[in-house]
This record gives sequence, C-alpha cells and structure tokens, in this order.
Amino acid sequence: MRKVASLVCALFVAGLVLAQLTPALAAAKTHQLTATIVSVDMEKKTITIKDDKGEEKTAPVLDKAVGSLKSLHAGEKVNITCKDNDKGEHLGVTAIEAAKS
Repeated sequence: MRKVASLVCALFVAGLVLAQLTPALAAAKTHQLTATIVSVDMEKKTITIKDDKGEEKTAPVLDKAVGSLKSLHAGEKVNITCKDNDKGEHLGVTAIEAAKS
C-alpha cells in the first residue's frame, strides 16, 4: 500500500511541475513580416533585410531556419517568422520562405 501511495504522490507532484512549466513553454510568441533580402552571413548565421519602410535590420537566424540561408539571394522577397520573448523583444528568425508574388 505504501508503494501505491508513493506512486500516486509522485504522479501528483509531476503533474504540478508540468502545470508550472506549460505557461513558460507557451510564452514564446512569434510575428511575421515580408521583407527583401539585403545579405546573408552563413558564418554568423544572420540575415539582413529591408522592410516595407525601407529600414535595414540584421537578425540572428535560429537553428531551424539556418538551412534555408543557403538558398537565399540578395533582392529576393521573403516571408519571415520571428520568435519574440514574453516582453515582445525580438529573439531571432525561426522560418524563412519565398514570398508569393
């Protein structure tokens, strides 16, 4: 009977821990934008883009999107998905795909 009680208690505690972590995992927000590629730096894993207002910005490219850097060229119009923290601050680019004309 003690083993059953210990198991139930352990499962309860694990559930509480998971419940606490779920909001933190879900806190990552994203935003999307369409921009024109200015340059790509494979070594630094960064991309420089020009937005619709003509402003140039350089952003880090995160792991999942690094593979797409090889196929990008200056002047190409792309849709970019960026990851933000819970304060809305930009963390990096998570996805890059060619924009539809």
